[in-house]
Amino acid sequence: MLRQWLLRLHRWIALVLSIPFAVVIVTGLILSFEPMVLGVKHPAVTAEAITAALARHDPDAKARSISIRSYDGTLSIGGAQRGQQTAIDLANNEPAAAAGVLASTFGTARRLHEHFIYDLRWVVTVSTIGMLVMIVLGVLMGWPRIRNSVSGWHKGAGWFVLPLLILSPLTGLALAFGVTFAAPAVRPSGPPVALTDALRIVGAQYDLARVTWVRPLGGTLAARVNDNGEMRVFAVTRDGLKPFERNWPRLIHEGNWSGIVAPLLNVIVSAALMILLTTGLWLWGRRQLRRRQPRPARVQIVGSTENA
Repeated sequence: MLRQWLLRLHRWIALVLSIPFAVVIVTGLILSFEPMVLGVKHPAVTAEAITAALARHDPDAKARSISIRSYDGTLSIGGAQRGQQTAIDLANNEPAAAAGVLASTFGTARRLHEHFIYDLRWVVTVSTIGMLVMIVLGVLMGWPRIRNSVSGWHKGAGWFVLPLLILSPLTGLALAFGVTFAAPAVRPSGPPVALTDALRIVGAQYDLARVTWVRPLGGTLAARVNDNGEMRVFAVTRDGLKPFERNWPRLIHEGNWSGIVAPLLNVIVSAALMILLTTGLWLWGRRQLRRRQPRPARVQIVGSTENA
């Protein structure tokens, strides 16, 4: 009896949240490939090109941040006002007409993955909680019989990658509620480093093509760098780069902790979640269709008796 109630709750959560689930899972699958291309170096992304772009498009040095898409060959300069961005094509030092296909795809997927539509972050949070509850309910229903059927694929996709399925929504909730498991960063003493000086300091240790952004963070200027396949965040000081403590929930959730291995694991998780969602809805729909089909009329043979 308890198992039937758990199964019913499992089904209703999936039905109510099926659309947010689909959006989060599909966009998560797309974003799983982003770490694979972050290390792709575009020939136009050089220290000289970035410096020239800042000199031309930010002559008064009012920019507060930059972001570099090495795979797209573009530089985005953040203005003094929040949300103000100027995209530069580093190949010709001209304003970019439009974002590249990859940049546009990843940008749209990230907005939907984090905000759903119309900045409905709470829908994403509720869906993530619902996903975690469904996984727990599936575990409580016990080890299933795996067969080569739609039901077997549904159960197998859930059990064979169970630890990864738990980590994905769990780390997503940690990001939503700001849980990092890291000690607060210590703000460096002295005046903040200017953006142009920060690029020089970062460039002395790393190829600027491996930098994804430089921006204010925690009261200091910080840089996010692809450090041998791991996305590390450093405080940029006049004494050099000081690493922040690792934000493991973000590294795990985004697949930025171990070169090609981490994003491949995220691809597997996203594929498993898609199998779970589609097979679960298929099983529910087939069950409802069977209920609505008219039952065949029973033929009753009534024996006749003769009066003696």
